Amino acid sequence: MTRHKLPKYVQGWVDSEGRAHHYLRRSGYPRVRLPGLPWSPSFMAEYEKAMSGARTAIGAGRIKPGSVAAVVAEYLDSQSAFGSKAAGTQRQRRGILERFRTAYGDRPFALLPPEWIEARLDSMSPHAARNCLGTLRSLCQFALKRGYLRTDPTANIKLRPIKGDGFHTWSEDEIAQFEARHAVGTKERLALALLLYTAQRRSDVIRMGRQHIKDGVLIVKQQKTGATLAIPVHPHLQTVLDATPGELDVSGHRDRQAVWRQCAQRAISKLVRRRRFTTAL
Repeated sequence: MTRHKLPKYVQGWVDSEGRAHHYLRRSGYPRVRLPGLPWSPSFMAEYEKAMSGARTAIGAGRIKPGSVAAVVAEYLDSQSAFGSKAAGTQRQRRGILERFRTAYGDRPFALLPPEWIEARLDSMSPHAARNCLGTLRSLCQFALKRGYLRTDPTANIKLRPIKGDGFHTWSEDEIAQFEARHAVGTKERLALALLLYTAQRRSDVIRMGRQHIKDGVLIVKQQKTGATLAIPVHPHLQTVLDATPGELDVSGHRDRQAVWRQCAQRAISKLVRRRRFTTAL
């Protein structure tokens, strides 16, 4: 007897009485029983119906409806509110919300007082508090649209300005010192040149490759903003590129980000936020 492969996501087994059971099981969706013989018209009709069913919010079934945990789960599962964010933003906000959910998950979200949020922010460092407030503000805006809140408890919360001199901007002497330490042709010198002569974020520099350069112009799609830029290749950068062996793009290498982050950090740890062109492009 010919055995046919089951449709995608379908699992089947036979019980002790010889009866066959089939279920549609896929991550993030409820399990659905499928009656009938696999691949028969009636079976496939139920299969298509189950495949078009709504996705289950992460953590649903284990949390109280309307609780902080429930709203956070729904927010993390929302493509428009969370899934559309850049990967780095998602990682940061997921971490913040997971800690928030662990601490206050059982509490009713509708009764979330501003004083409660302010007390949590006061226990954080200035930069951490700023990131947390931005995340909770996005969560509350989502909850307003879904009807879990009537007013935004974060609307009137203001943080004190962060005092400090910011990142140190390298002087010409410091740049010269680094260049004397790392010769043209090294990864460190390449990282410095890319950061210095493109003025892009590290997250964008580590993705740059020779395939992005055409007719003396470097095409960059920024990870954070999604904007596409056309940057003329500076003559000094071109000199470094010509002297650096191999491809800039090392995609497929499991240590790709680690290698570039190490080079970029060593090259210009205090210059990452600097927007500098020594001469006109």
